[in-house]
Amino acid sequence: MITVLEVIKKTAEFLASKGVESPRLNAEVLVGHALGLTRMKLYLQFERTLTEQELELIRPLVRRRSQREPLQYILGYVDFSGMRIKVDSRALIPRPETEYLIELVKDRFSNNHPTTILDLGTGTGVIALALAKQFQNAHITAVDLSDGALELARDNIDTLGFASRIDLIRSSWFNKVSTTIEYDLIISNPPYLTKSEVDQAAIEVSKFEPIKALIAEEEGLSDIKIILKSAIFRLSSNGTIALETGENQYEDIKTLAKDIGYSEIDSKKDLANRDRFIFLRK
Repeated sequence: MITVLEVIKKTAEFLASKGVESPRLNAEVLVGHALGLTRMKLYLQFERTLTEQELELIRPLVRRRSQREPLQYILGYVDFSGMRIKVDSRALIPRPETEYLIELVKDRFSNNHPTTILDLGTGTGVIALALAKQFQNAHITAVDLSDGALELARDNIDTLGFASRIDLIRSSWFNKVSTTIEYDLIISNPPYLTKSEVDQAAIEVSKFEPIKALIAEEEGLSDIKIILKSAIFRLSSNGTIALETGENQYEDIKTLAKDIGYSEIDSKKDLANRDRFIFLRK
């Protein structure tokens, strides 16, 4: 017989041999998930012996992680802005950087909440959901070109109870978006990486996450250019664009935005002190 602690140690060693970062943490999370235990409850049962049936629940999860499938896809969820968001390979995994973008938007609109919001490239729907939770009088249109991502977003929107306030549209950026609505906030985490950047990324990203949601042509700027050129005509009089971008793209985007006609261009740094978030007004 083998104890919970022994399984965790063996799992951590195995994951480390496969190049998984933070192998002990991953091992604890996977074993706890398989047994239906929080990490705290897991710690209290370190000396308990496991049955063969319990080991059979753990093994496939560990096998998947050893192949470098993202932990979030294996668990099937991430926690974001106080919500549990369903995730799988149909859409990008929501990241702390995007959660920080939501915080920046909250601060920017603290005294004048937006009532019309457009979320471009919604993926799991996480940005639309976080903003719907924050701005309770806002109606949000969330756009994606991927049928799979839209299905996933629909699951999250329905589960969290925001179906009456978030509309989903299958569209390539603005193509199918109504031309009669002016938006107080247009927000996007678009593709902004180059192919070489993705090729150099961790296996969890390059092999498992949807490539079309990561890579853009023209040194990662092609989709951002499309968004900026169209968005200026869809903003309300005091409307704002909020973008998550690549860490070395600010100067190119600033030049492009000035050429298009944006008068206010503001860059905010991410948690690693890199220019990551850009706010624009016309």
